[in-house]
Amino acid sequence: MFFLLMAVLTLVLFFIITSPLLIVLEIMRRTHPVQVSKIAQPVVKVGFSMVLFFAGTKVIKLGLDNVPKDKPVMFAANHRGILDAALAYASLPVLTGIVSKKELRKVPFLSWWMDLCSCYFLDRKDPRSGLKMILQSIDNINNGISMYISPEGTRSKTREMNPFKEGSFKISTKSGCPIVPVAVSGADDIFENHKPFIKRATAVIEYGEPIYPDKLSDEELKFVGAYTRKIVGKMLEGHEKYLTKNYSRKQERKALAAQEKNIEK
Repeated sequence: MFFLLMAVLTLVLFFIITSPLLIVLEIMRRTHPVQVSKIAQPVVKVGFSMVLFFAGTKVIKLGLDNVPKDKPVMFAANHRGILDAALAYASLPVLTGIVSKKELRKVPFLSWWMDLCSCYFLDRKDPRSGLKMILQSIDNINNGISMYISPEGTRSKTREMNPFKEGSFKISTKSGCPIVPVAVSGADDIFENHKPFIKRATAVIEYGEPIYPDKLSDEELKFVGAYTRKIVGKMLEGHEKYLTKNYSRKQERKALAAQEKNIEK
């Protein structure tokens, strides 16, 4: 109960403090959408990072140096829990919009900030919404904004991932942008595994090496969703050591320092 209250209180305070900026950015968005996203994302990153911290979540970020900084990409991630978006925005090193389920559109303040970050709210039961998502995502890519999606469509309640929907990858194949596989572990331990409460947990988010569609064989390109899913699965296999109690903060700091050094190079 303590961590749930702390997370909710953090969100409320964040929304109160940032409300004036939210209004200003909403006005600006009509004429300068990309510039607004560049301002909004760092604010959202701070907000989600604070929520995860006060929720007692230790976030381990891996592979940040794999994310291209000179071009927009499509992030393709497995789906573990409602806080996947928080983990993503707390770690993403580039300007990115996230595809979320339409139910989040009903959450005030949160959905407004997500709008400012060029996110899309998908109605999974409406094929037209899926087509619109692909077209809007391609527009974002063309405007220099990466897109983060969960091709499973819905959260897997077991350790086995759902199949990746091949249609989602038209964002990459039609725009020509690279696909960055993303592996998420432990997000369900924050909330889903013991809801309605939030408990102390460790979550891992790892960014893999980019997949370039033009370098794939015809067979790999035809089933690029399955190809990406296999890579994400291999990445997940390496997360067990981080989710054990024996993985220390010292090890975490050393790993992050090494990543930052590689990024600087």
